[in-house]
Amino acid sequence: MPVPDPTPAQPNMLEAASHPGVHVLAEAAARALGLATAATGGPALVPSPPRPPATPAAPDAATPPPPTPHLPHGPSGLGTSGLRLTTATAPAPPPEPPPAQPAGRPIPGLYFHPVPEPDPVRVAEVSRRIKDWAMDEVDLYPDDWEEEFDGFSVAGYMVGCHPDAPTVDHLMLATRLMVAENAVDDCYCEDHGGSPVGLGERLLLAHTALDPLHTTTEYAGGWARSLHADAPRRAYRSAMEHFMKAATASQADRLRHDMARLHLGYLAEAAWALEERVPEVWEYLAMRQFNNFRPCPTITDTVGGYELPADLHAQPAMQRVIALAGNATTIVNDLYSYTKELDAPGIHLNLPVVLAEREDLSERDAYLKAVEVHNDLMHTFESEAAALAAACPVPSVQRFLRGVAAWVDGNHRWHCTNTYRYTLPDFW
Repeated sequence: MPVPDPTPAQPNMLEAASHPGVHVLAEAAARALGLATAATGGPALVPSPPRPPATPAAPDAATPPPPTPHLPHGPSGLGTSGLRLTTATAPAPPPEPPPAQPAGRPIPGLYFHPVPEPDPVRVAEVSRRIKDWAMDEVDLYPDDWEEEFDGFSVAGYMVGCHPDAPTVDHLMLATRLMVAENAVDDCYCEDHGGSPVGLGERLLLAHTALDPLHTTTEYAGGWARSLHADAPRRAYRSAMEHFMKAATASQADRLRHDMARLHLGYLAEAAWALEERVPEVWEYLAMRQFNNFRPCPTITDTVGGYELPADLHAQPAMQRVIALAGNATTIVNDLYSYTKELDAPGIHLNLPVVLAEREDLSERDAYLKAVEVHNDLMHTFESEAAALAAACPVPSVQRFLRGVAAWVDGNHRWHCTNTYRYTLPDFW
């Protein structure tokens, strides 16, 4: 059924988006960075999203409302602990809740923000629905892959990454796409029969499940039948059909663009595998900017039931923030999957492996330097997100930035707690 949109029309938001000040966003953000880049840690200084409307669309009966976002009571920077935005007769604000404790086994020295456990009711419902979809709708995996599918824990992953999703239907948009992307990675590139040989053809044909072929009637039938030829294409086709029922045309096209980026990154890594070459560190990081999690946080507004207007999404400052978020979360994957990949046959490229080879470091020193690279990316992401929020106080921008930050935090939590897939090296 169509996903209800809980966000009413906001003409003043669109008016703000067309204001001349928005079109100099990059310049304003650059000026704001003069103050913001002094930050060395802590949560991104992105204001809270707007309050939900008074009469939102009714969520699914099985779906609890999303948690109320934290609303700051006043300034929180250095030297402001004694300040409160209250009048003489107003009651004192309630005390701040204690910070969430890290779950799982975090990497020592890694910069991250602990987040609460994902809502167990939502996790259970998403888990039930995604397994039904995988088994009954797209015939995604044979019976002997079931344990691995369950161990992926995708429901907890997506519920944790999208805390502002208004319904389970919205969460399913992200969950189907995540499972489909993982199927392409496994079946075409890595664990389950993947190979760099012929990868370009497989990815291009799979991409037509997201970005459809426009051809003559004579040849359209062959293409349409090809979308059911294997599990990755079946999953892409179905996940995209569901997504398009809820997304605007610009949101769907944005996702197609980011998926093309992802596939381009797969091809670069495949080329190095065929050449048996370890790239330079900067080359590896360039590949990882494409072969990364970017398609996931980029749909945070669709999953949240609103839209970041296309002209604001396309601003260079916003593109930089999204890219930094994708890069940081992908290095998290490199770090947590390091021992898993070392146990796999052949050489599996990740940042510690490339650093060890190209900078003549021990395995331990290369791993610890990769932690530093991640931390630098995270600090830059947070300072530039704060600068962008200050430069463009449009409600959809503020909410989108908070959504991206929540995805970054939820992604770390999933890696940190998924002991079925990941264990840490013995470097400490």
